[in-house]
Amino acid sequence: MTKEIIHTDAAPAAVGPYAQAVAVHGGKTVFLSGQIGLEPGSGELVSENFEGQVRQSFANMKAVIEEAGGTLDNIVKLTLFLTDLSKFASANAIMADIIPQPYPARSTIGVASLPKGAQFEVEAIVVI
Repeated sequence: MTKEIIHTDAAPAAVGPYAQAVAVHGGKTVFLSGQIGLEPGSGELVSENFEGQVRQSFANMKAVIEEAGGTLDNIVKLTLFLTDLSKFASANAIMADIIPQPYPARSTIGVASLPKGAQFEVEAIVVI
């Protein structure tokens, strides 16, 4: 799979660790369901702490990607869901620490609530 990062100065620059768009050539496309900060063994939220939930959500996403035969490098699109958009900068910083460059395309959506009272959810499109 080859990823081509699309960037134009005719549109606003990315406001965080993501690309304006990503084109993919070849490979198997995998659509991951949303992952919240559940501890795999117990099925309960790993923490009431936002940052802990974000890190666990990304860890859960990584485990699913690896089971599909890929790595975090294979992500072409992420969607982040936050129940509190004032924590956007914190989610950005964690994502920048976990997701390798070049960053995938991304959308961030503020939502009223998430399953099990989670504060954060991430879903991904991966090409392997």
